[in-house]
Amino acid sequence: MHARFALIALVAPLALSGCGDPAPSYVDQAWVRLSPNKDTPSAGYFVVHGGDAGVQLRGVMTDYALRVEMHESLTKDGMTTMERIDQVDVPAKGEVAFAPGGKHLMIWGVNDTAISRGKMQMTFLMGNGDRLLVDAVIRKPEGSAAAASPVAGGDATDNAAH
Repeated sequence: MHARFALIALVAPLALSGCGDPAPSYVDQAWVRLSPNKDTPSAGYFVVHGGDAGVQLRGVMTDYALRVEMHESLTKDGMTTMERIDQVDVPAKGEVAFAPGGKHLMIWGVNDTAISRGKMQMTFLMGNGDRLLVDAVIRKPEGSAAAASPVAGGDATDNAAH
């Protein structure tokens, strides 16, 4: 009887390994461009990648800022506007970039601790219940020495727009 259970205990993991877990979604290339004025929001950028199934990005949180919102810059009739967005669909095996001039994060009150560390941890809230923890590199405001060097998926020229 014990031999049968021992055999099952040895074979079960091998049988399940053939099933394979679906590839999860993930976030990379995360960075924050600090606002030169502490009274105005900073901007956050990243790329979210879909796994084997489509998913929604429902929000972003951090303990290192007062408030974070997802926004999108849109051009309508020659006028550029910005709208708050509540969720973003991420296609299976696809990606959605939050980049200057398009979708981005507005981040109010970035904590001095995060600024001195040069990064801030963010939690990405996915529609399937996943919470993805990602460190975002902090870039100093344009005009400082740190802003001139390329870091985490961009160069100083893309600091010109949200």
